[in-house]
Amino acid sequence: MIDEDSPPVVTEITGSIAIVRFNRPAQRNPLSLDTLQELGRTTSALFPRDDIQAVIFTGTDDVFASGANIRELAQLDSEAALRFSRLGQELFQAIAETKQVTIAAINGYCIGGGVDLALACDIRVASKSAVFSHPGARLGIITGWGGTQRLPRIIGCARSVEFFATARRYSSGAALEMGLITRVGDPVIECAIECAHAAKALASLS
Repeated sequence: MIDEDSPPVVTEITGSIAIVRFNRPAQRNPLSLDTLQELGRTTSALFPRDDIQAVIFTGTDDVFASGANIRELAQLDSEAALRFSRLGQELFQAIAETKQVTIAAINGYCIGGGVDLALACDIRVASKSAVFSHPGARLGIITGWGGTQRLPRIIGCARSVEFFATARRYSSGAALEMGLITRVGDPVIECAIECAHAAKALASLS
């Protein structure tokens, strides 16, 4: 069992690949304020490094990331909510723009802001048991972390409207069919590492 007093994000570096893992499985790996802040510190340290060529984001147990902590959101006033939205938006934009190849290794539930994070990555691979959903429509909220802009570019406008408006859950097979992910396989972290090595080999030819 993972110690809940340990950092919400942990990093392992193997050669030129960094694996950034969300580390709160008992809480369903929420992208809470402390998690976003720790993720920001982690990426700020990794992205300037020339020896890191790929960054893989993944979760623990059966959860990739479950998005914002709804109880935390309910306690925010309008100004704090705007700051929180901008924090996630700027962080995910930094992930989208970094020079390294970024890969989402989606090991299980990928919900709400977890989808936004995956969309900010260059490559998305998933385990067979992965589940995707953006439940904001059921809660009367909508993502403020760039998902509404990135998803239509990846799967098209019609499917994006359905994805956001219905809040339905999609299997990894359905996600693959619509183009949300590019590969399904287990262990998903090995798929992501293979993609990182392939991207590295391709870059060496350019």
